[in-house]
Amino acid sequence: MRIRYCLAAALALVTTAACVSSLRLSSGAVHDGVTGSPDSTAAAVVPNWPTYHGDAQRTGLRARLPLAGKLAIAWSRQLDGAVYGQPLIIGDTVVAATEGDRIYGLSRATGQVLWRSRLLGQPVPLSQQPCGNINPLGITGTPVYDATTGLVYAVAETTGGQKVLAGVRVSNGTLAVRRLIPAPDGQPAYDQQRGALALENGRIYITFGGHFGDCGLYIGSVVAVRATGSGRILSYKVPTKRQAGLWASAGPVISPGGTIYVSSGNGAATQPPYDGSDSVIALTPQLRQIGVFAPRTWAQDNASDLDIGSASPALLANGTILQVGKRGTGYLLPAGRLGGIGSQLAQGRVCASWGGDAVDGSVVYVPCNTGVAAVNVANGQFHVLWRGPSTAAGSPVVGGGAVWVADWNAGVLYELNQATGAVRYRLYLGSNLPNFVSPSLSGHLLLIGTMHGVVAVRGA
Repeated sequence: MRIRYCLAAALALVTTAACVSSLRLSSGAVHDGVTGSPDSTAAAVVPNWPTYHGDAQRTGLRARLPLAGKLAIAWSRQLDGAVYGQPLIIGDTVVAATEGDRIYGLSRATGQVLWRSRLLGQPVPLSQQPCGNINPLGITGTPVYDATTGLVYAVAETTGGQKVLAGVRVSNGTLAVRRLIPAPDGQPAYDQQRGALALENGRIYITFGGHFGDCGLYIGSVVAVRATGSGRILSYKVPTKRQAGLWASAGPVISPGGTIYVSSGNGAATQPPYDGSDSVIALTPQLRQIGVFAPRTWAQDNASDLDIGSASPALLANGTILQVGKRGTGYLLPAGRLGGIGSQLAQGRVCASWGGDAVDGSVVYVPCNTGVAAVNVANGQFHVLWRGPSTAAGSPVVGGGAVWVADWNAGVLYELNQATGAVRYRLYLGSNLPNFVSPSLSGHLLLIGTMHGVVAVRGA
């Protein structure tokens, strides 16, 4: 089906947002922030941000935030490596994991280092990787916090291709869990852990794909480890001969009922029979496959590296999934019954997408290589409400009447009007940013990882 630009819906949203119109700024204005005083609301109780995009469904939505306004840098903290994952917020502590294979606890108010974990392994220099673009390679996937154990979990890549699951106490950074994760595909040197970790019913879920460049005979997989670090490791491997990496930065998406959704990259087959790649996959908590969707173009996608696994599934509260990948086609799927090849409810042109979506009601904010797009999928229809600045290609989050998205090449954070996509403010963060970067929201603060550490922005 053809996507229609629904001006009426957009105008209705503008009316809703009229009360904040005085906060808008010309899109040409840039506010260069410098390190400032601590956030005055640091002592206030703010919701935790314990996982990628704030919850297991990866909505990226923080309701009841104060209205967004003018931006300034509250603090900036250099660490021992790049922070590719989202910072977590647990009470007054910001948790950040680095490519230096350490986890840090920072003061939410000032950015002061409260603790740092022991070195979890020796990060892998690019010269020792079979291919890739992260140097060195340490912790890339966003960690996850378990309130039951009081631990933050992350996967550290170490020399020799080993992957180590570590759980550190959020109170002081001491190591409580350490478990080597065997490679389900038997190719640890060619596997890379990039997707965010997920938590469900006492298990940590970890996805694996390949390095940038797709070298080696890796196969995309998911593993599940008990949060205690003990017991049998469960695993699922895409039924292809090679590739089909599960590498999207948002990682597994978990429904309220416990179903786990992942998306896979291009695989070995470029003609029938279908090999399970280029797909959205539904798994039980025990990692048994219970559903799969693939577009009719799966063979062409595989042959042309146009897989839909570049972004994680966007799960909506009405029981549907919007999946958009490199080809740029959006597929609306019934989450409870993924019906195989060509089983979408509807499809339409959106954009080439990498990263993690945000969801608010029937609107999905899609990270596009041409700038974030707001897509309304109510009633099985595709309506692109607006498109943001063409360089704002990071993974968005939503709160305070704004969509927050970064231009990672320029190191710029954008505050966009949620109703129209118009630029309210933009702020240079003083550092370039990791690919697919996504911020975290905490009261009046926004936290974002950089190639040097973490920056806190006031005004969110």
